[in-house]
Amino acid sequence: MDETARPRRLSAVGPSGFTAEDLMVRVAKGDERAFEQLYDVLAGPIFGLVRRIVRDVAQSEEVAQEVLVELWRTATRYSPAKGSALNWAMTLAHRRAVDRVRSARASTDREQKATFEAARGRPFDEVAESVTARLERSQVRRCLDHLTELQRESVLLAYYQGYTYREVAEVLATPQGTIKTRLRDGLIRLRDCLGVGS
Repeated sequence: MDETARPRRLSAVGPSGFTAEDLMVRVAKGDERAFEQLYDVLAGPIFGLVRRIVRDVAQSEEVAQEVLVELWRTATRYSPAKGSALNWAMTLAHRRAVDRVRSARASTDREQKATFEAARGRPFDEVAESVTARLERSQVRRCLDHLTELQRESVLLAYYQGYTYREVAEVLATPQGTIKTRLRDGLIRLRDCLGVGS
């Protein structure tokens, strides 16, 4: 196959003349200036893709920011031999955006189900429920403070932000087995702190 017939890979070049691939390699070495340049190159395309999927501007900004943070944290996993930095970033953005949409749908479904249950005439004391929920949240926060920092990070990502084991491992740049152990140990400590039966 001659070189002119070969399909071109998507790539992006920053104002410094470095390609996104060059910048990713430098970011993997901890170069903050390279990350600033990479941010300038990729933030627009990432936000555009996320915005088309999520639709809500504020949530799209939030998801795009999460993707850019993930790029910083997982830059060492990027390999120019496997594809362009732009394609890699867009794949991460697409996955995060779809996850956000699914999470929003699940939340809406739960709210609708709760509304339906309430409409069926089930007795409900709003003040008591509100006080109980506030006390439970306070107790959970207190118990989270008793976890190690690594356990707390893992639990918050997995159970409050909806990440899978694999995604938590990617975000924290830690082996998946270690994440599972952290989560198990953290949940056991939470259960004991909250006084929940096993």
